[in-house]
Amino acid sequence: MKIHENILSTVGNTPMVKLNRIVADLPCTVLAKVETFNPGNSIKDRMALKMIADAEKSGALKPGGTIIEGTSGNTGMGLAMAAIIKGYKCIFTTTDKQSKEKVDALRAFGAEVIVCPTNVDPDDPRSYYSVSSRLVNETPNSWKANQYDNLSNGQAHYESTGPEIWDQTDGRITHLVVGVGTGGTITGAGRYLKEKNPAIKVWGIDTYGSVFKKYKETGILDPNEIYPYITEGIGEDMLPENVDFSLIDHFEKVTDRDAAIYTRKITREEGIFVGNSAGAAMVGLIQMKDKLKPSDVVVVVFHDHGTRYLGKMFNDDWMRERGFLVEAKPTAGDLLKGRDGELVSVEAEEPILLAIERMRAHNIDQLPVMEAGVPVGTITDARLFDAILEDSDVRLQKARVIMDKPLPVVGPEATLEEITKELGNGSQAVLVKMQERYGIITKQDIIGKLK
Repeated sequence: MKIHENILSTVGNTPMVKLNRIVADLPCTVLAKVETFNPGNSIKDRMALKMIADAEKSGALKPGGTIIEGTSGNTGMGLAMAAIIKGYKCIFTTTDKQSKEKVDALRAFGAEVIVCPTNVDPDDPRSYYSVSSRLVNETPNSWKANQYDNLSNGQAHYESTGPEIWDQTDGRITHLVVGVGTGGTITGAGRYLKEKNPAIKVWGIDTYGSVFKKYKETGILDPNEIYPYITEGIGEDMLPENVDFSLIDHFEKVTDRDAAIYTRKITREEGIFVGNSAGAAMVGLIQMKDKLKPSDVVVVVFHDHGTRYLGKMFNDDWMRERGFLVEAKPTAGDLLKGRDGELVSVEAEEPILLAIERMRAHNIDQLPVMEAGVPVGTITDARLFDAILEDSDVRLQKARVIMDKPLPVVGPEATLEEITKELGNGSQAVLVKMQERYGIITKQDIIGKLK
């Protein structure tokens, strides 16, 4: 039987997938190392297992012990998964900027999770770094994984991620693109690949509010570079020991907005459901397209799964509140899509009684009056009311007798702004001249479309 003894042996050997639509404007081949296929749905499973194994060998982690770590969620998942199999307890600290899905997932694996404020210095006693350090001193038989400075993190990727990338590209890789957080992935995989071929370029993706790019370029750890940001999984306000700047050829910064937009684009254009750091990596690569040539083979690491961000980047309301949502404004033709049947109207020579019956049947308060297929007027319920009060027999007269001026007419490509301008001039509706018919758009049709 082809079986695994437990879930831990399924970590690694993730697929390499060629990207197509989202990189259509790039001159080279772009491949994604899709780490969501790990059992914990992220690349962090690799280093979580390595850190635990090395701690067990050194005696730092003893049987029945408690694993403590500050995590943005994914490392905690890997540690918690291994802890279940190996018989450890877990206590994790995280920040209040992390998605609710990540916190819920950690708790689903039986971990205790303590949420700490984001907007504090790393050495502040309230920070998730400091709280995890305090807990390890207070908890008997405990071990702090310390993914930022534990070099087993980078070694895991030197031993697994790097060799897999080299083998899967048959050694043709020319560029490695990785979002940088703890630095383990880019340093471990980058070191292996550069040993195989020193010409390979290693590009790190950074975010605004993080110190990495300026430190790489100037050697200065500038506190003015540090401020809160939304992007998850990349960037830091300190220098983790796992980040080997000598292996990273260039850092590219991306905005929170672009990272969020491209997180969604990857899923919608490539069908790969990935998280925020993948979006950041993609937009960072696209920003650097002028550095690439047709013979290049670029590997982008997709760190984690999109289900961790359902309440954030994949939530329209969350995106809209932050001004991140790119929404195509509908045209008149778009607003009419899905409507069947002819325009409800009355001919100018037909009796007003027929107009009344149609308005009642369709529960409408205005009715276009047509002549030879062209709108020539409008009957409104207000005009009908006044006319019938004056003469009840007006019902038998022709519609043209009481019609007002026709509704404004726009083409199917008219924008929302053009439609609302017509409605703002006192009209209750506009007619849309389609190829073989007219459609109608009322004020109610566009309520909710205006931003």
